[in-house]
Amino acid sequence: MRVTFVLPTVGMSGGIRVVAIYAKALAARGHEVTLVSPPPRAVPFRRKVKSFLKRKGWPGDPPPPASHLDGSGLDHHVLDRCRPVTDDDVPDADVVIATWWETAEWVNAFGAGKGAKAYFVQGYEVFPYLPIDRVHRSYRLPMHKIVVAKWLANVMAQRYGDPFVDVVPNSVDRKLFFAEGRGKRPVPTVGFIYSADPIKGIDIMLQAIGRLRQKFSNLRVISFGATEPQPPLALDSQTEFHCAPRQQDIRLFYAQCDAWIISSTTEGSPLPALEAMACRTPVVATRTGWPEEAITSGENGVLVDVGDVNGLVSGVESVLSLPDVEWRRLSRNAYETTAPGSWEESARKFESALLHACRRSMDGEIAGRSASWRGADTT
Repeated sequence: MRVTFVLPTVGMSGGIRVVAIYAKALAARGHEVTLVSPPPRAVPFRRKVKSFLKRKGWPGDPPPPASHLDGSGLDHHVLDRCRPVTDDDVPDADVVIATWWETAEWVNAFGAGKGAKAYFVQGYEVFPYLPIDRVHRSYRLPMHKIVVAKWLANVMAQRYGDPFVDVVPNSVDRKLFFAEGRGKRPVPTVGFIYSADPIKGIDIMLQAIGRLRQKFSNLRVISFGATEPQPPLALDSQTEFHCAPRQQDIRLFYAQCDAWIISSTTEGSPLPALEAMACRTPVVATRTGWPEEAITSGENGVLVDVGDVNGLVSGVESVLSLPDVEWRRLSRNAYETTAPGSWEESARKFESALLHACRRSMDGEIAGRSASWRGADTT
């Protein structure tokens, strides 16, 4: 197949990482893969003038950010400026994949020859800081949806009337994320990923950490993120923060913790939860997305309500207070939760989902067409 991914500005997000994994897997399986994305938005002219008048110099446009596509060897085209991707920017293909609500609008406007139209949905993007009406409309576009968790398939069926959705679960790179069986740490230790994105609930996290320090005077807190924390969501001086760590080092952070904390208001299928559990660390997470499907309180982690600081504190406290033998049971169960499946298996399912999109386009069920696709099955 000839496959095109249409992306927003790329970076170090988990969503871009998942796309990179599937793009590389498809290319390795003999498919012709192209990725297209806009660059970062330029600094507005007025802001440049304001900076100049304040004698702060004439600011240049931001450089391309680091991304999971760097060094991948993939055919990645970056547009000349930050603008919508159009027909002229993408090749004719068998399938073209939108990866974000705005890219779905762009793909919807493409001519049929750009391929069967698919929509890779990694989260429910109805956020208050986005144009919600447009986001809702994107889920109603005539595209074949591929989602990362069962709950997203249910949303697409129940809210948007689309039951013909392929579920392709995320997995774990076991060469990167692993740990030997262990007991509790001598010093109670917790960790979390820092992100100022409102959906990550870092304000709730920081309140919970503050209260946990009152309960555990020797609490060790480990965190990492793509950018340095900034006020008003700065970390306290006791937190060990690692900025943009190497992928091969991240497992060491997970494996040093007695509990990994996720305070998000919404999640599709968060890679950190999977990775921490693969490193034998129980996860305390809000009831959102994949954690609610996979975590059972007291068995492999703890679930708490979204936005509930007291619940988050109690959940973490319950894990840190377990006798060592009980913590080992929780740790073992967390690891076994992620043991089934692999990225190789998920990539095969993703490939099958693209073939499903091609078949549906040939039958007129979705927009676009696969001009050269012959309907061959893959193994």
